[in-house]
Amino acid sequence: MLVEAVYLKYNYDFRDYTGASQKRRVVAAMREMGCDTVSALQAKVMHEPNGFAQLLQYLTIPVTEMFRDPEYFLAVREQVVPFLRTYPSLKIWVAGCSTGEEVYSLAILLKEEGLLERSIIYATDINPESLEAARRGVFPLERMRLYTENYQKAGGKQAFSDYYVAAYGGVLFDRSLVENVTFADHSLATDSVFSETHFVSCRNVLIYFNRRLQDRVFGLFHESLCHRGFLGLGSKESIDFSSYATRFEPLARRERLFRKVSP
Repeated sequence: MLVEAVYLKYNYDFRDYTGASQKRRVVAAMREMGCDTVSALQAKVMHEPNGFAQLLQYLTIPVTEMFRDPEYFLAVREQVVPFLRTYPSLKIWVAGCSTGEEVYSLAILLKEEGLLERSIIYATDINPESLEAARRGVFPLERMRLYTENYQKAGGKQAFSDYYVAAYGGVLFDRSLVENVTFADHSLATDSVFSETHFVSCRNVLIYFNRRLQDRVFGLFHESLCHRGFLGLGSKESIDFSSYATRFEPLARRERLFRKVSP
């Protein structure tokens, strides 16, 4: 089986990803990589130097945008930030950061709330190409209209264009936004907790995991968060039916913001 072979050779674990989304991604990879069968794709991934790197781009499709679901960021600004202000220093984990749009969004929010300089942000993903794109902080100029609208709906306090410079069809975001960001390879399927944090934001990642892997991930977040720390999820995700449901309480249920209630 392809995912088992990938795990054994490369130690990337996709075995508990949901079957339907994984099947769509494998079919797309077969088409784009010129393979007629899964066996042919597996042979390519196992034996060609760039085969696995190519496959990884399909198994971890980066679908994101800045200030995605603006009401989430507005709720963070209005309901989480007042508590974060009470800490002398902050550690924030953006799990499954993809190409970095959420990282820059949170950094802008924290900057406007006067918290960025005393924050350390861990931005993690399993896709090296996505992490490199996040480090660069270069995004298509054509996306800025949407991102500006999202930013304004999220309670933005100044002109969004103040945060980037545009040239040659792209924009480069202010490097000061990521001075305190550590971009790192981390797998929610196989790796352990690396730091105590005050806020974990993991959005639109868990929808691709089965129940067993979701429970593992919630366990990681629970272990990572300090007493009464905060957890943010994607709009279609919930902790309600997991084995950790009683260990978090809703802070803003509609916006998928939760708070740790048990040690």
